[in-house]
Amino acid sequence: MRATVTIDKDKLDILMKETKSRSKASAVRVAIDEFIRKKKIEKIKSMKGRMDFTMTADEIRHRER
Repeated sequence: MRATVTIDKDKLDILMKETKSRSKASAVRVAIDEFIRKKKIEKIKSMKGRMDFTMTADEIRHRER
């Protein structure tokens, strides 16, 4: 999908350097992917203590499928 966005040149230069990307599009894709990954981790961490498991981690790992 194509989109036109306005990004501060200095920030884009830093982003390209930090992501070691050769293109602006690649740098933005890396940044978006990382942002989404971190948000998913936050969501999972926020669920801590809200779910009850009756099986131990070993039981889950070794159970028959």
